[in-house]
Amino acid sequence: MCRHLGYLGPAVPVASLVHDPPNSLVRQSYAPTDMRGGGTINVDGYGVGWYPAPGGPALRYRRAGTIWSDDNLVALSRVTVSGAVLAAVRSATVGMPVVDTACAPFTDGQWLFSHNGRIADWPESVVDVAKTLPVSTLLTLDAPTDSSLLWALVRSRLAAGGAPAAVIADVVSEVAAVAPGSRLNLLLTNGTVLVGTTWTHSLWVRSGDGAVVLASEPLDDDPRWREVPDGHVVTADVSAVDVQRIGRG
Repeated sequence: MCRHLGYLGPAVPVASLVHDPPNSLVRQSYAPTDMRGGGTINVDGYGVGWYPAPGGPALRYRRAGTIWSDDNLVALSRVTVSGAVLAAVRSATVGMPVVDTACAPFTDGQWLFSHNGRIADWPESVVDVAKTLPVSTLLTLDAPTDSSLLWALVRSRLAAGGAPAAVIADVVSEVAAVAPGSRLNLLLTNGTVLVGTTWTHSLWVRSGDGAVVLASEPLDDDPRWREVPDGHVVTADVSAVDVQRIGRG
């Protein structure tokens, strides 16, 4: 099962989220504490997205392979400072490609997106859902993976004017209805708001001091971490955190 995190707050080095905490994303990639039956370690890719300037488009760095072996990322993360970050490590579902383009975060303009989990009975279970997208969208997916399809569904609904939390919750409900047993922890940001879901996996939130973090596992022993209940969507910015239940499909 993949791991991911999102951060909003005062500008910080990316390393302070990805590399430095006691239970950093790098450590979670090889020593996760809460996989819930969804794999062991995350060796199939990783990525980091950030915003060089508030209100501007996101930048992204992603690679297949192991995050702990990338010295270039270490160097980049220590000099890259941002007030909004989304990062992920990947444990690929059997049969799906291990390539750079299959790694989160996926991006479009200001949006960054990650999926922690798998669609059950892929791809047959979601054929009808995929048919709701233009053929051109399906032909230009980042990779032939469940995460890429989920991103295409989310992106198309955001482009149609949907509110981020409603879009994420609706996609989870729709896919869960046709693919029972799926793991659908999604994470989305545009640099000013974070939206995440819990669907058969873990997500934690920490807020305070003008910052908020959503992460698959707590990054440290700060007592402000609290777990988001399963089957919920959380919307967070630097001033507030809102948690709502997703209707089960």
